[in-house]
Amino acid sequence: MSDFIEKIRNECESSFYVFDIGELKRRISYLRESLPPYAELCYAVKANPFISEEIENDVERFEICSPGEADICKAIGIDSKKMVISGIYKTPSFIEALVSDESFKGIFTIESVNQYELLLGLSEKYGRELEVLPRLTNDSQFGMDEADVETIISRRAQNRLNVVGIQYFSGTQKTSLKKYRRELEYLSGFLGRLREEYSFEARELEYGTGFPVSYFAGDKLDEPALLSGFSDILEELPQKPRIILELGRSIAASCGKYYTHIVDIKKNKGQNYALTDGGMHHIVYFGQYMAMKQPFVSVLGKDGSVSDVQWTVCGSLCSMNDIIVKQLALPEINVGDILCFENAGAYCMTEGISLLLSRDLPAVYLVRENGELYRLRKPFETKQLNMPEYEKI
Repeated sequence: MSDFIEKIRNECESSFYVFDIGELKRRISYLRESLPPYAELCYAVKANPFISEEIENDVERFEICSPGEADICKAIGIDSKKMVISGIYKTPSFIEALVSDESFKGIFTIESVNQYELLLGLSEKYGRELEVLPRLTNDSQFGMDEADVETIISRRAQNRLNVVGIQYFSGTQKTSLKKYRRELEYLSGFLGRLREEYSFEARELEYGTGFPVSYFAGDKLDEPALLSGFSDILEELPQKPRIILELGRSIAASCGKYYTHIVDIKKNKGQNYALTDGGMHHIVYFGQYMAMKQPFVSVLGKDGSVSDVQWTVCGSLCSMNDIIVKQLALPEINVGDILCFENAGAYCMTEGISLLLSRDLPAVYLVRENGELYRLRKPFETKQLNMPEYEKI
């Protein structure tokens, strides 16, 4: 067992996450080696805010989708020039605070005509030229129709909004090269039309690729072939401004592991149950359905043991839905053993229903490349968030 895990066990009695910065940086290097040299990387902070500071010099940009994420990035010293303020809803007071701060040099996405009017008014109020990226819709609630984007482009010479390009969010866990080709050819064609009809030369295209992560045993993902095919599509584009690929889970997933203790063992109606001190409020995998898919799980200290007994692993919430995985083959287990869940570096810790039953949130640890271990968060008591504080108003 790794020395740092033993250190954590000695101070932490409950579930915890560990983020491996060496693995994180290797992952970014792999992506760079697999993509064209001109393709830049934008890290989606929502995937895992805890690792943002560690990769400030490894990516070109950080996508920020809330006031809270902006505060985190500011607190850890992320250069505002590397920030793109995105998100489907931007609180007007939050945006005004950024615009009024002359030291802020980031870019704003435009998600709607209303957001355009907001930024337009604030740029005039504070006498500031703002760099903006209109987001083109992917047939969802995100972004705007072509006509709205074209209207913004056509008015660009009449105001202080400097339109630097287009943003497009594609989706998540996409494995179809045909879909990538269709989307990128569409975007290239749209940029070509903007050039012809509005003399607009886009300086950049920020594209949310939705590159997939293999979360479950049996997933058929040939990532080298996918990245190679995607790179070929980029090379073939006739309209090719600065390409910035917005990635979240593809960057962060592999660097994280989630550890949870087995706290009880039982057999009901012939079914073996292993209960943990974690659960669905701590670990969520995209694509999991009714716990039918099996993530990559191991028992600490028992890697060489034979897996011959099947278990349904359940969490600590009083909910019949709190099943992490069904019919998982495990070696001989006992109360006190620790299960390790792989690929938990992105979203897994933030998408759970963390306030249900007022259970504690897990501690968070980080291991640097030199082996140094840091605790980033102690176990956090959520009961204070569910506790009423009466204040007459």
